[in-house]
Amino acid sequence: MSREFDPKTFPIGVIGLGMMGSSIAVCMLIAGHPVTGVELVEGALEDAKLRIKGHFKLAEEKGLLNGPTENYLKNLHVSSDLSTLKDCQLVIESIKEDINIKGDVFKAVDKIVAKDAFITSNTSAIPISDLQVFVSNPERFFGLHWMEPAFTTRFLEVICGDKSDLKKAQFLYDLGELWQKETVLLKKDIPGFIANRLMYAMYREAMHLVDEDYASVEDVDRACRNVAGYFIPMMGVFRWMDFTGIASYRKVMKDLFPTLDNSDAPGKLINKIVDEGGTGIFNGKGFYQYTEEEKKIWQELYSNFSFEIRDLTLKYPADIVQQKLKEKEEKG
Repeated sequence: MSREFDPKTFPIGVIGLGMMGSSIAVCMLIAGHPVTGVELVEGALEDAKLRIKGHFKLAEEKGLLNGPTENYLKNLHVSSDLSTLKDCQLVIESIKEDINIKGDVFKAVDKIVAKDAFITSNTSAIPISDLQVFVSNPERFFGLHWMEPAFTTRFLEVICGDKSDLKKAQFLYDLGELWQKETVLLKKDIPGFIANRLMYAMYREAMHLVDEDYASVEDVDRACRNVAGYFIPMMGVFRWMDFTGIASYRKVMKDLFPTLDNSDAPGKLINKIVDEGGTGIFNGKGFYQYTEEEKKIWQELYSNFSFEIRDLTLKYPADIVQQKLKEKEEKG
């Protein structure tokens, strides 16, 4: 992003101020944008304000701010009225994963914002091409897929639909740098995009190993934490194969790929849990069982971990090798 770009002149709207939307709003405020947050769920606006203040309290404690929280919150306006988005140059929708509900919102937003304003969705599953049909000038419509908590994590996915303008996509990609993200770009629409396709392939094999009684839930988690968990934050899958001997991976792939699970439906265990009303840590019933105290401790631990892993990944950015080479060159 050009140093001449001033985020104060680029107002952003966030629709839906639940867990993810409020976190995105905080990320935008920290980056210096004026933010208009719209909460459409009746009675949820006060909770949204408290959630945003809570995020800022944590961000201030962790040293992410350049001044007191009040300096950022003065650039925030929240309401339940979509018309307040009128002057926004980028709108980020983060509401329920229902194409009909999203479609109605996009139709309304399309009539409110300028015709060249970016309209984006934080959907994690609905094809962007299917959402573009709800707006005029669909070349300015994209997916912006975040990872919670959006104001600390480094992930951001820019997703093009069939009619998206790649030059406009590049602008959003570059904007991610201002938001302290290592942005990824999906040039052509495909279900699940990049991150979810990678992750759900792992989820499927993990469930297969447990469903067929090859291993326990606990041991699958341990294997993931202590293999992928060690290299993925720094290298990703392709560089890891380069780093550890690419030829051997091809050989293993030939033998292993035919044995991997290729189910086209969720596994037995997850069906049983969900059918019995389990929602995971939210009600204490998931692949693991949680007491109220355990739920609280896990949530606190993950919050702390997200900041610690952020600090670690900042030490090893995607261009770290180029930085090291440049340092050597400057030293002569």
